[in-house]
Amino acid sequence: MKRLKTGLALGMFAASALAPFMAQAATDLPGSFPGITIDAKLIGGQQYEALYARIADWEKATGAKVNIVSKKNHFELDKEIKSDIATGTLTWCVASNHSSFAPQYPGIYTDLAQLLPKEEIDAFVPANIKAATLDDKLVMLPRAQFDVSALYYQKHLYADAANQKAFKEKFGYDLTPPTTWAQVSDQAKFFSNPPDFYGTQFAGKEEAINGRFYEMVVANGGQYLDGEGRPAFNSQAGIDALNWFVDLYKAKAVPVGTTSYLWDDLGQGFASGSIALDLDWPGWASFFNDPKSSKVAGDVGVVPAPTGTAGIPTGWSGFHGFSVTEDCANKDAAASLVWFLTNEESQKLESKAGPLPTRTAVWDWLVEQAKSDPYRMDVLKAFQASAKHAVPVPRTPEWIEISNAVYPELQAAILGDKTAKEALDDAAAKATEILEYAGAL
Repeated sequence: MKRLKTGLALGMFAASALAPFMAQAATDLPGSFPGITIDAKLIGGQQYEALYARIADWEKATGAKVNIVSKKNHFELDKEIKSDIATGTLTWCVASNHSSFAPQYPGIYTDLAQLLPKEEIDAFVPANIKAATLDDKLVMLPRAQFDVSALYYQKHLYADAANQKAFKEKFGYDLTPPTTWAQVSDQAKFFSNPPDFYGTQFAGKEEAINGRFYEMVVANGGQYLDGEGRPAFNSQAGIDALNWFVDLYKAKAVPVGTTSYLWDDLGQGFASGSIALDLDWPGWASFFNDPKSSKVAGDVGVVPAPTGTAGIPTGWSGFHGFSVTEDCANKDAAASLVWFLTNEESQKLESKAGPLPTRTAVWDWLVEQAKSDPYRMDVLKAFQASAKHAVPVPRTPEWIEISNAVYPELQAAILGDKTAKEALDDAAAKATEILEYAGAL
């Protein structure tokens, strides 16, 4: 039977004395918590609603209730959580979390390894559990949202004979889905016909643009932070990476509002049929190919993320999850909810829409399901190829704070207010100050 460990017991007994006690005190997952209400702060967005519909099933099974205090994108949620920390109002129990955000505040989240049975934790991909463990605490249980990007494209654009001929005459090579960022740039400019159609797009603010910049620096053979943890992105690799964005913006190959875009804007943009190429996350795969939500349904191709000037594929990666606060008055119930939203049934539900699972058994199930769906199999192959080159952001707790200082400088270069070198030198100075203030340098 699946069991929920009792947090009270762990606080009262040494590890050597737990075994006989646990056999008596454990309850079956998801447990019974009549009369308890769990306050939660969750990431919002179209791709998450199907999972949240399962909360009603957990409530019915446990007798507890979930009160969703807020539902926002992760950038806004992060600001809200920091405000709660500053004002001492961490009165809620469950929060959406992400591997890029978690290192900022491991102290506010409890160790889920002390609340959930080992066999449940062992069912996850070990690398995800390792990345979710900070200061020897499992601060987050991964959901079916392992993120690494691949390149979606409109297939008919590449099958068109006139396009093939014109492209070959202009650029000197065949028009095929791109394998390098230089090819993405060429093709984005070729396909663009503003203001009605654009070659590509990118998220242009917050950690979103900084993360894209980070992975392109790596793909160009550079470092974001050097071996001593100092900013190193104001290198030639960084200048080349930033100028890729600058060049496309100047060429009007991306929408004029791209510097204000975040992930939902990109997903809706590609689904609208007005974008040729879209580097995006696996969670959009089903949405893009559904005629109810997408004008490009049936015409979507997907290939692994392109390579930079050093021949290295871009691979910024991370994963979503759920955490339980240390101040939660009902940790067992909260842990049960977190488990329920990340169990096999939940991960199968999310994976049907495109997200990559973090439970080993669900990977096997997903591959079997995709055998009868050519598009889904193409998606899996592309994202599995991209995952081979996945690289997480630097594990410094200051990553998000650095992102918040760096992205306005990236925007300044894209909009033409500074050169790439000026912007990156200024960004590096700001990032260095943040790290020095934090005592990291």
